Amino acid sequence: MSKLTKETIKKLTQLSRIACTEEEQESLLRDLEKVLVYFEQLNEIDTENVEPCNHVIPDIVNVMREDEVGPTLPQEEFFRNAPAKPFDGMIRVPPVLKQG
Repeated sequence: MSKLTKETIKKLTQLSRIACTEEEQESLLRDLEKVLVYFEQLNEIDTENVEPCNHVIPDIVNVMREDEVGPTLPQEEFFRNAPAKPFDGMIRVPPVLKQG
């Protein structure tokens, strides 16, 4: 089993852009180590004659339908629900991702 270290946790929190205090990093380290122990237990299961599956319910079928264009909301009515006045047919929304 690969060993988690404080440096690994610090790198993971940086990559995922999660701000953690030292105490939270310690707690995260302990929790992730427990998860890895559980996964190690799963490696002990004999799966030699088990067929791979992508769903636990056998014979499940995805029912698909054609994507057809139906009636749409008139643009004027749509813009009445907008929080701000539209500009060139677009609505300004708050940024979702921070720059930098």
